[in-house]
Amino acid sequence: MKKYKIGYTSGVYDLFHVGHLNLLKRAKEECEHLIVAVSTDELVLEYKHKKPIIPFEERKAIVDSIKYVDEVVIQENRDKIAAFEKYKFDVMFVGDDWKGNSLFTQTEDFLIARGSCVRYLSYTKNTSSSKLNQIIDKLLTE
Repeated sequence: MKKYKIGYTSGVYDLFHVGHLNLLKRAKEECEHLIVAVSTDELVLEYKHKKPIIPFEERKAIVDSIKYVDEVVIQENRDKIAAFEKYKFDVMFVGDDWKGNSLFTQTEDFLIARGSCVRYLSYTKNTSSSKLNQIIDKLLTE
């Protein structure tokens, strides 16, 4: 029996890489049912001020094909409290590179008061979509 029944995580999942896979695998090891929210192109543009390289429907299809993922949902905003109210998860998994970010610190107290929690999973060093984007940008400008 796993520690949690329903787990939740979210992300852009642009340029899917081993860091994404590691987070999903670790999350699934701790929960029976893993819900993964994939950010829409519009949401990413709103808060990162750039459009993902891979379109939303393709990113969603990639995440949906991962064996550790039980359910894929659309993330149209970054409101984690609304996500909890909709999906009633026992735990929200987040990469530890987000630890201390106000988006999650404000959510932690809310979740704990309702019997849920935030679980920070170790970030895969030396790989990220941001780094891959920087490499691609550099190659395109040379």
